Amino acid sequence: MTLTDTDKPKTSGASKPAVFVDGASGTTGLGIQERLDALGEVAVKHIAEDKRKDAGAKRALMEEVDLVILCLPDDAAKETVAVIDTMGNSAPKVLDASTAYRVAPDWAYGFPELAPDQTDKIKVAPKVSNPGCYPTGAIALLRPIVDAGLLPADYPVTINAVSGYSGGGKSMIASFEDGTAPAFHLYGLGFEHKHVPEMQLYSHLTRRPLFVPSVGNYRQGMLVSVPLQLDALPGKPSGADLQGALAKRYAGSKYVAAMPLQNEAAKGGRIEPEALNETNQLELYVFASDKHRQAVMVARLDNLGKGASGAAVQNMRLMLGLADT
Repeated sequence: MTLTDTDKPKTSGASKPAVFVDGASGTTGLGIQERLDALGEVAVKHIAEDKRKDAGAKRALMEEVDLVILCLPDDAAKETVAVIDTMGNSAPKVLDASTAYRVAPDWAYGFPELAPDQTDKIKVAPKVSNPGCYPTGAIALLRPIVDAGLLPADYPVTINAVSGYSGGGKSMIASFEDGTAPAFHLYGLGFEHKHVPEMQLYSHLTRRPLFVPSVGNYRQGMLVSVPLQLDALPGKPSGADLQGALAKRYAGSKYVAAMPLQNEAAKGGRIEPEALNETNQLELYVFASDKHRQAVMVARLDNLGKGASGAAVQNMRLMLGLADT
């Protein structure tokens, strides 16, 4: 078996954690690899191309590393996890970027900002599921206001979202880049989008939310929005109440920022999706009208950053004791 190690320790006598990115040629995997190369904190192990589908070679490599990051389709991720489950004390920690385990009770959910104790859960977990891009924005908006009692758990929530086409896989990327895709389209109109269970569970909603995703003709960047009729909510909260719940939850957060309230006095009344591209940042906004008693909560993020590769590296660092929060 031919293995290569592309990242040698830079400090004499220092030992770096070893990581294997399984599926490094995909969009998320490439993004993770770029971030790992820039950080230089881990030794990234690779399997030779001619051994990539060799189950024995892959198992041997996984026995050598501290953590495996899976950037695979759901079924392939499940197959690899099944192998890891047979490895006993030689098993590495695993971080899965697919949707296969995002609502599994024995996996830690990889959104450190979800709750005050979530970071500690990720640090000690042998298995962590990396969140979806849309759920990252939706949960970040909804969980704090549900926990604060501003939004009932059974409220009929609607979540609208638009993403750049890079989140749609190789065929979608190709169709936009060769000009055959439409400039914009809604999808998920069969009401079975795979991110909905994740959104519902971690937002603490008891009623299934209505989710309407869309794709625009730009490469990356995402907006996730939740419209609310304020007078239809118990207690009739104000936009300031919503913003205050977000600000309280994410106070001191490294990557998630509750932005100042955007009310009638705020100029512009618009937001674009690409401002946080190439970062792991997530911005949360409340646009509110006291006059009309309406609000729209908006999350802005890079669907390839905090929505995928950036979040994976953040979780990896926590799992390996490299102290990211």
